[in-house]
Amino acid sequence: MLNDAITFKDLSIFPSGGSEGVVGLIDRTTTAAGKEMLYKHVRKPPATYEELLQLQDTIKYWAVHLRHWPAIITNGTLVMLEKFFESADNISAPPSGLAAFLGETFQKMFNKGEYFFTQFSVSHISDFLKGCKELSQLNSDNNIPGLLRKELSAMQQELQHPLTDDLIAITKDTPYRTQAKLSYHVRREMKNRIYRLLQHYAKLDAWHAMAKATVEHKWVFPELQPAVPLYFEAKGLAHPLLHHPKSYDISFNRQQNFLLLTGANMSGKTTFMRSIGVAALLAHLGMGVPASMLRTSFFKGIITNMHVEDDLLKGESYFFAEVKRMKLTAEKLLQPEPHLVLMDELFKGTNVHDAYECTRAVVEGLMNRPDHLKILSTHLYEVAKHFSGREDILFAYFVTRMTDDENFHFDYELKEGISQDRIGYRILQKEGVLDLLRKGKGGK
Repeated sequence: MLNDAITFKDLSIFPSGGSEGVVGLIDRTTTAAGKEMLYKHVRKPPATYEELLQLQDTIKYWAVHLRHWPAIITNGTLVMLEKFFESADNISAPPSGLAAFLGETFQKMFNKGEYFFTQFSVSHISDFLKGCKELSQLNSDNNIPGLLRKELSAMQQELQHPLTDDLIAITKDTPYRTQAKLSYHVRREMKNRIYRLLQHYAKLDAWHAMAKATVEHKWVFPELQPAVPLYFEAKGLAHPLLHHPKSYDISFNRQQNFLLLTGANMSGKTTFMRSIGVAALLAHLGMGVPASMLRTSFFKGIITNMHVEDDLLKGESYFFAEVKRMKLTAEKLLQPEPHLVLMDELFKGTNVHDAYECTRAVVEGLMNRPDHLKILSTHLYEVAKHFSGREDILFAYFVTRMTDDENFHFDYELKEGISQDRIGYRILQKEGVLDLLRKGKGGK
């Protein structure tokens, strides 16, 4: 799945403006290296349906084997390993004989920093190798998924070194001369091997984190289907960043792959579209989704047109920025592989008549792309009415209710049909804006 920075921003995937974003909900990594690998994975999910299935099997496996994660490896462990291999080494030969025996005494007395650094470093190397060995032993499980087996086998291969067992056997009672000798040889013989192990561990850390987040949030694993035929069905779908979200049921197929969404501002249209986008992305990461059920085709990517920004430095207007984003969307939809397209209130940068004409033309063009799933929200109800006779378009809306005390109530319920709400003027009136504007200079 290929997504760009605008899509990630529109869906609030990464931290921004004080929010940890969706990635904050799934980051259960234990190390900075695992976190970095997780972010890479979110930015670049599996490229093919087959790769996604393999990854989902791996995360499903971790979801029921969380207890097998080695607690002995911490972020401090990996930080210490990097410091150890990056630090200067002035020893030209391993300590031996009397020098090794006296070395401990002299190191304690005259070079405490080097003495404790060696002990501390070798201890962390030992912990890291113990944890990796513990992980690699999962390969004895006949039910382990192929992708995970491949990663653990590679880790197992890196552990095949004469020093590994000696390092794993280190305890707090191991003599300093033994630790110093191992430190010397590890630095010269195992640096690249341990760095490769770090990469394997980081990948496992990211996979384990997504499984842990799935279990913690009580999300469900989606049913993944090939790209063709186009399909997306969700029940109990909710936005994971909301504390008390509404849940939605929605179903698309190749015969009905376009949803025209209407309703007043603040009624829930954008949140609904973001819920679908976030769920689709999580599904394509191989992990669980915030829904009671989700069945989806494999999408080539998610394209959003939600919060387009103008570019003052380039002298581009808001409307021109909208047009450029729409052009990019059209170009991507020339590809045969399905995309999920989320469009929120198109052409806000022009007048109502132009917005209507442009939106209607875009809808007509998008209907010529039946192999992609498209959702368009609009407050231009005339656009929805223009296409109301088409059976290949789904129509849904969010209701706004007026309470007895003249307040507006949004219940965020998704209903079939086209909204009839016209509340903009009433809100302006109720907030007293018009009364303030009518007052003269003297305040009367």
